[in-house]
Amino acid sequence: MKFSSTIKVTGMKFSKGKMDNGTEFDSTKVYVETELDTSKDTAMGTACAEYGLGKADEYQKYKHLADALPFMAIADMEIVTNGKTQKTIIHALKPIEPAKPSGQGVKNVAA
Repeated sequence: MKFSSTIKVTGMKFSKGKMDNGTEFDSTKVYVETELDTSKDTAMGTACAEYGLGKADEYQKYKHLADALPFMAIADMEIVTNGKTQKTIIHALKPIEPAKPSGQGVKNVAA
């Protein structure tokens, strides 16, 4: 099931290499602020959940946003399953431009 969602990205990391047994790994992880389950009245607030975002080279597309963290983005997401368990993956992120403060670009000139 594919869907889009507005998310708050709190961090990202990539991992690429080879294990001692020869198995290669190559991934980017995105950390997203997510509401805790309040249905049992045993939790409140938010935590960060980890989502996959393709291979390690995806990280480079967003590296320039390091100083903007956390940032809001529109995420193209999908829920997938292996028949027993399910997970949510992110296919694409589109950062949302923050609103500029009013008066930006206007110079005050003292008389």
